[in-house]
Amino acid sequence: MKIFADSGCDLPKQFFTEEDVELFALRVDLNHTEYNDIIDIDPKTVYDAMRQGVTPKTSQVSPEVFLNEFEKLAKNDEEGLYIAFSSNLSGTYSTAVMIAAQVRENYPNFKLKIIDSKCASLGCGLLVKEAVKLRKEGLSLDEMTSRIAHLAEHMTHLFTVENLDYLAAGGRLSKSSAFIGGLLSIKPILHVEDGKLIPLEKIRGRKKAINRMIDLMVERGGDFSNKIVGISHGDDLEFAQEIQALIEEKLKPKAFEMTMVGAVIGAHSGPGTIAIFFTDKDYS
Repeated sequence: MKIFADSGCDLPKQFFTEEDVELFALRVDLNHTEYNDIIDIDPKTVYDAMRQGVTPKTSQVSPEVFLNEFEKLAKNDEEGLYIAFSSNLSGTYSTAVMIAAQVRENYPNFKLKIIDSKCASLGCGLLVKEAVKLRKEGLSLDEMTSRIAHLAEHMTHLFTVENLDYLAAGGRLSKSSAFIGGLLSIKPILHVEDGKLIPLEKIRGRKKAINRMIDLMVERGGDFSNKIVGISHGDDLEFAQEIQALIEEKLKPKAFEMTMVGAVIGAHSGPGTIAIFFTDKDYS
């Protein structure tokens, strides 16, 4: 069974090779040059450019890429599962569904399931990693799809950004919200609701915002002894490690996953972003 994921899951390049997961790369335009996310560009390159005032642009996965991979799957009579970046943050999911329908016209028995994860970054990445685990356990395509879809519904995202202007520039947040958040060193806590970015609270100061996020983890996640906590950061590993130590001390989760926010999502959230991911359902 083939597992597909797009670069909105922010997993490192080696993961796709080591775990036999097919990567669909979203694209980043930096200084008038287009790159395939994960494959051709390192997120740090994007963050360094943003610090110098460059505004990157992003675009979804090319329809041709979907067509090539889906036709190959259909011709080989293989089964596939694609866990897609939130449809409310990218058109990638909708394009995949459209191309899959097109392929199915020629191959009526085409066995592909596409999940709109309504998740982003490592929130989506944790789902992909779970799918790899379930494949190793021998679950059927329908069982895997059901389990991953259910887990996606229970994935919580909590994050804060250093500068809301990046989210506003990409249309992910209103300019008025960005302006308010920029006043008095107020750091917003945002979450993802139905696949959309929603401001949750405004806290003065970055460390206070992180402490409040950990309090929210307690409120929303309950017992963490059997949960995996994901942490992704916008090129600030040291601070991310400090946050991991705080979470470890307070909640003692089963395990952590940490990654840098990738080039495409980072182009909208900016340097200094910190995001925490967990489910309100235990991992098996």
